[in-house]
Amino acid sequence: MAQKPKLFVTRKLPPDVEARLRHDYDALHNDNDAVYGPDDLVRLSMETKCEGILTCGTEKWTADVISRLPDHVKVLATFSVGYDHIDVDAAEKKGLIVTNTPDVLTAATADISMLCLLGAGRQAQNSEKVLREGAWGRWEPMGMLGVDVTGKKLGIYGMGRIGQAVAQRARGFEMEIHYCNRTRLPADKELGAIHHPTPEDMLPHCQFLSINSPGGADTLHFLNAERIALLPDGAVVANTARGTVIDDNALIPALQSGKVGAAGLDVFENEPGFDKRYLDLDNVFLLPHVGSATIETRNGMGFRALDNLDAYFAGKEPGDRVV
Repeated sequence: MAQKPKLFVTRKLPPDVEARLRHDYDALHNDNDAVYGPDDLVRLSMETKCEGILTCGTEKWTADVISRLPDHVKVLATFSVGYDHIDVDAAEKKGLIVTNTPDVLTAATADISMLCLLGAGRQAQNSEKVLREGAWGRWEPMGMLGVDVTGKKLGIYGMGRIGQAVAQRARGFEMEIHYCNRTRLPADKELGAIHHPTPEDMLPHCQFLSINSPGGADTLHFLNAERIALLPDGAVVANTARGTVIDDNALIPALQSGKVGAAGLDVFENEPGFDKRYLDLDNVFLLPHVGSATIETRNGMGFRALDNLDAYFAGKEPGDRVV
């Protein structure tokens, strides 16, 4: 029987994914889900004599860490779509193959985008708070008022797979879809959505705004004070992309003043740390980055990462190679 490839697995993964790992690989598992720092990552890579590493977005593969990896590490498969936790330039320089897991998060993340839009628009956090604090009393004509989603104008910043899936769901609420993307979609994918060449052109139309763009330097603090000023008064903002896309020092004052009526946020800058001022706001619906948190999606992510590793060890080109 051929020897199984050696893997170092940095996090505890869903049972079905780990079952496939145990069947196909000689892997070091992280059964206790311990936190591995930079030195741990290098040390365990050496001790296991692994040929590949299956990692997550929680581990930081800096240029320093990658430069210290032993030469027997040939492939780094991340259990995530994003790969900003990996210095891809350093990986390319070292000849380290990097893969990610695109496509499998689309539906689940689009669902969370709609949850954030609906939760923020209908003030779901305040309704739950009333129940949990035992404060539900007499019905009030002005109590816990939100805003309708149905029939409103929705702007989507970033019309990739997830943005298009958000648009598909929003059409069920009879929303008028506006979008800003680097390139205009063909008509068969645009499906009547209104394209805007710049955010500045789109934002004045956005009674609701869903941010579904990539992270990175190009979108850092995209939603700043200048762009918030372009939104209609009382607009609802949802972000399920990257926390860095929003300037907290611009959005929080806008929420306090009512310029932005409400926000639904699943991602934050410097997470799991986040700006605690959000906790003092009644018009914010908050989630702890659960866009991909379904059994089906997390299994899909793991299987996609393993498909890439399987391809590499079979001498084939991984389907989701980043570098």
